[in-house]
Amino acid sequence: MGGCVSTSSRSNCSTRSRGETVSPMCFDIGCCGSNRTKRTFSDHVIGLQHLPSVPNRIFTNGKSRSSCIFTQQGRKGINQDAMIVWEDFMPEDVTFCGVFDGHGPHGHLVARKVRDALPLKLLSSLHSCQSRQNGSGQTCFKGSSKKKSDGGDSEKEVSAEERLTSLWREAFMKSYKAMDKELRSHPNLDCFCSGSTAVSMVKQGSDLFMGYIGDSRAVMGSKDSNDSMVAIQLTVDLKPDLPREAERIKKCKGRVFALQDEPEVCRVWLPFDDAPGLAMARAFGDFCLKEYGVISMPEFSHRLLTERDQFIVLASDGVWDVLSNEEVVEIVSSAPFRSSAARILVDSAAREWKLKYPTSKMDDCAVVCLFLDGKMDTESDYEEQGFSSATLQSYHSGNAGESDDGGNRSEPSLQRNFTVRSSEESGRLCPEEVEGNEDTVAGEDQNWSGLEGVTRVNSLIQLPRFSEERPNQ
Repeated sequence: MGGCVSTSSRSNCSTRSRGETVSPMCFDIGCCGSNRTKRTFSDHVIGLQHLPSVPNRIFTNGKSRSSCIFTQQGRKGINQDAMIVWEDFMPEDVTFCGVFDGHGPHGHLVARKVRDALPLKLLSSLHSCQSRQNGSGQTCFKGSSKKKSDGGDSEKEVSAEERLTSLWREAFMKSYKAMDKELRSHPNLDCFCSGSTAVSMVKQGSDLFMGYIGDSRAVMGSKDSNDSMVAIQLTVDLKPDLPREAERIKKCKGRVFALQDEPEVCRVWLPFDDAPGLAMARAFGDFCLKEYGVISMPEFSHRLLTERDQFIVLASDGVWDVLSNEEVVEIVSSAPFRSSAARILVDSAAREWKLKYPTSKMDDCAVVCLFLDGKMDTESDYEEQGFSSATLQSYHSGNAGESDDGGNRSEPSLQRNFTVRSSEESGRLCPEEVEGNEDTVAGEDQNWSGLEGVTRVNSLIQLPRFSEERPNQ
């Protein structure tokens, strides 16, 4: 890459703590001329094949120093959700989190590919953006959103804060574009009628940077002036019924309308065929609709965290279809142990699925709970509640780990967030069988069944008649 990245755990630049005025902040991306230990960017961003061995990176059911994650397969076949928490994503208190909800015949493969590749592309984009902007591999930002009394220092600090935000915004935009480009040209993964949502977040000290597409959502639990827990939605569900999304799609000759028997769900359709009926306006993949207004450009947001902010929940639509933001925050905040919060939330969604939509095939669910004070349970916490750490480990790990066929090792139950319907209801054809990919499911009973037997809304209605054709490169 021409530049070098410092991966040491300590830096001469200090980071700000939550709620404090900013002390010097840095990305800790060093240049080759730095006196610090020189490591190339490729040394820092290791190959995809080595990702499972990276320390402080979790992507299956479990917990880390400051988070817990849990996913459970629905009743439609392969679990198409993926999730990740990567602590020490960069030195100096930087954490990456993401949830990805796949759809279509190869949706589970798309979601996993994005989970693995997007964080690396974000690092690469950040490095290249910073090198271009500053002409130096390491830049410290002394910035704060709070203005001080002396105007000169205040202007410098605001400028630094703006530069920091601008840098991350550009990195998110470039990485999402690069991710979609890689999916389009992938030789072994057909994304023509398959895709994935993404809600991704970087916490750097007290700064929170987010990029997202599709209808996966992030919500924060925070305390108000009365010390009561409140829910703050951090993202917008990017669905086709949003005016600006619908306008863009229609300008590109795509069609946006809801079916008569589900008037609350707007979908994206090809101009010449009643397919595929995608229930989101932005997604990775779905190249059959990319010429007709569906895009992979993320919405970006920046937020400065305060001491009142307690935790952040990222989840796929299987959770949000049956639980409100307030219910999610209440469930997480009242969990007996932080390490079990994600699983308890998924269990709650599963129960609501059965109560509210007993005739539906429940959707996959994936949840990431990030606790902003950086703390998790201690042994004394378990003892006070009469639990051993071993017992709790068994509880929160659940059906951890991906099996070779792309599903979880035990069957689950959950809900759905406006994404694909039943072939019986719509009179549509079922998708074709997934063909030869070593990562694809082996076994008839595990074939993707996202278009079968669902009475709730699904991500796709049916595959276009030309689904086997590849788009022009």
